[in-house]
Amino acid sequence: MTVIAIDYTPAIRQQAGIGRIVRGQIKALVRLNPGFDLLLFVAGRITDSDRRAAPLPLHATPIDERNLVRIWHRLDLPFPRVEWFTGGKLDLFHATDFVLAPTRARRKVLTVHDLAFIHYPNAAMPSLHHYLNVVVPRSVHRADHIIADSHHTARDLTEQWQTSPERISVVQGAVDHDHFRPVADPERQRAVRERYAIGDRPYILALSRLEPRKNFPRLIEAFARARLAASLPHRLVIGGGKGWLYDEIFRRVAELGVQEHVHFTGFVADADLPVLYSAAEFFAYPSLYEGFGLPIVEALACGTPVLAADNSCLPEAGGPGAYYVRAEDVESIAAGIVQLATNAGLRSQLRTAGLAHAAHFTWERSAQQLLDAYARALA
Repeated sequence: MTVIAIDYTPAIRQQAGIGRIVRGQIKALVRLNPGFDLLLFVAGRITDSDRRAAPLPLHATPIDERNLVRIWHRLDLPFPRVEWFTGGKLDLFHATDFVLAPTRARRKVLTVHDLAFIHYPNAAMPSLHHYLNVVVPRSVHRADHIIADSHHTARDLTEQWQTSPERISVVQGAVDHDHFRPVADPERQRAVRERYAIGDRPYILALSRLEPRKNFPRLIEAFARARLAASLPHRLVIGGGKGWLYDEIFRRVAELGVQEHVHFTGFVADADLPVLYSAAEFFAYPSLYEGFGLPIVEALACGTPVLAADNSCLPEAGGPGAYYVRAEDVESIAAGIVQLATNAGLRSQLRTAGLAHAAHFTWERSAQQLLDAYARALA
């Protein structure tokens, strides 16, 4: 039987983004029962709750993840190999988060989620930017096959490192449609509004870790302009924890004097996301660059119209359910906010189109794309 080991580390360490994608894909892959011997590898120690939540037994290392990063990627040493912890030879090892751990697997597959560190070098801390610029190209070179989250990222890989298109498979993310769906219950909406101190006013939702690439300063300025131009009663509600280089976000709110109209919720629990999306008048995601844009699909699946930037992969995620603006043009974003805030017919049209578009993004489809990528790698 073909033996495949998958790096499940992001599913354990990261609650949103890449962690959500890896969890969804691998759980769906297990449900498909593809006939492979699937092993889940984790770099670093794990807890009993990690083991219980995983769809298969976990093969963890006794060495913590930070020291493994030093050994594998900063020193570039070829050990300890993944096989030391999974037990025996591997036909394929799938590294799911940009970097390839040492392995003698017959085929090595690497997922590259985006090339934001190339296109927006100031959007990450200098140490992280330097690290990614060293280890990601090296991992791409060593891998037999590359997985990209979107067709745009696949094109980026070809342009940046002349990666042959035959070496790349597109495996898109998805949403759990049992979880992300419209929530019309007024009591549930009221409870979530209270929990995050949102109040009763209509609101525009933005959701992401606070970091430069998400373009929050321009969104805040555009919201301030739109609010004055159209006398909007809305609040701008920004959900998500602090990432890095976020001081400018809070400074912009103070400079514009919109403290009463821009509300930061902090981290939002996964259980509350469908209600938060559903209660919003629309969802704003004018990011400077993304690899897939998972929150857009989550919002659409909840029946929430989306204002999105027209760059990178975002039109793939939003399809006909989004109103597109230019991310680096404050006036364009402001005009989009006015359109969506004042035009109920437009919101209704986007809601209908968005629900239909989001329905295509299932974890079963994503897992089948992943199986197809494995087949190409093993051929």
